[in-house]
Amino acid sequence: MYNILVVDDEPLICKGLAGLLTTSGLAIEGIITAYSGQEALDYIRMGDIDLLVTDIQMGEMNGIELMQQAKIVKPWVQTIIISAHETFQYAQRALQLGARDYLIKPLNSEQFLDSVRSVLLKMDKPVPQALEFLKGDHEHFRMEEPPSGRTEQLNQRLCAEPEQSGWSGMREQELGLIGPYFAVIKMKLEYTDDGDQSYTVHDNRLIQYAALNIAKELLEQEPHTLAFYSPERNINIIVQWSEQEMEENVGGKINHLEMIGRSLHHHVAQHLKRNCTVGISQILRGPEFLSVLSRQADKAMLWREQLHDFHVFYYGDFNWHNYAQETSQEVLSNQSNRIVENTRQYIEHHYRQKGLTIHEVARNNHVSPNYLSYLFKKYTGSSLWEYVVKLRMEESRALILNTDLRRYEIAEQVGYESPEHFSKIFKKYFGVSPSELKK
Repeated sequence: MYNILVVDDEPLICKGLAGLLTTSGLAIEGIITAYSGQEALDYIRMGDIDLLVTDIQMGEMNGIELMQQAKIVKPWVQTIIISAHETFQYAQRALQLGARDYLIKPLNSEQFLDSVRSVLLKMDKPVPQALEFLKGDHEHFRMEEPPSGRTEQLNQRLCAEPEQSGWSGMREQELGLIGPYFAVIKMKLEYTDDGDQSYTVHDNRLIQYAALNIAKELLEQEPHTLAFYSPERNINIIVQWSEQEMEENVGGKINHLEMIGRSLHHHVAQHLKRNCTVGISQILRGPEFLSVLSRQADKAMLWREQLHDFHVFYYGDFNWHNYAQETSQEVLSNQSNRIVENTRQYIEHHYRQKGLTIHEVARNNHVSPNYLSYLFKKYTGSSLWEYVVKLRMEESRALILNTDLRRYEIAEQVGYESPEHFSKIFKKYFGVSPSELKK
């Protein structure tokens, strides 16, 4: 059963789409409606949303921006974009970000429901071929291995020194290394989390095959991304961008890599019942630096030994020049405490800001949103957004009880763009509406 969030700044459209979904007979547990991007983000931050259906033209935050922010919070949330305009640029950007469909208004009811049905079915079976072996007799399951020559040469590129030249064999273009900007993601499967010793070598190879299928399924809309086995049959991924793609959104590329990493971990855990460790490199220009990026991804994964409850590591989150020798737990704890305290102070000064995002808070601390979210939750017991909401609600409660400010004035003062949105969050937090508290 799935939860669907429908977002449009026209309430009648929201209600109409929600009505269609309610009577569709699809496996839907809950349908939530929101009338702005910021309101929708609050629902995504605070609840379990599986599918986001959003209009593209909405006030201060459009559907593309909402999708980007939603992916940072929960990369596995699927998206269907609806638009009144068949604009190629919007459609291209939406699909690049992983939108499952791009529908044009006025919507055809059957077309809309078919699109939703297709997305939900795909969420049920992300790698239908590879999962078959988990459901029964798989002794004779036949795996289609990727071409070994190409995989071998890609792995050679990841191992070679930057100054090495005069490659033998296939050229970069033939291998699909067109760049010129590259990053490397590595995923290492874990087999002993549940203590089950009943898995054979054949079982593990099938799990590896399923993991590679999951990676390829998740990356199917990533142009020119290469996913293949490492010599140890872990998963290597080379992500690449053209000059134009880098110019379009340089700052968001690291967030995008982390989205991929978190999605990989989420889907492997969900569908293969296995944990995995994901290491993510920085971004460099030129295929000659693939080995440098490969070592960065390997090095990032070493932090699994220090942070046992964390799984997706970005190389740039750690000040490697401070760690020439093995880092003590005390040094790591002091650094983490410093990051969390800086974050707390930043939020306390900016929680009234409309449109505050975790990306902005993370940038202030020079770490990725993923790592910052982990540290804040670990050291405070609450998520970043729970802390923001707590500060906003405490101030708004004081303003309601001690001033004659109107609801819209209080909403504005604590960072909400509409009084209706503010009232919904307030009632969810305190159990009573602002007007009921006032009485």
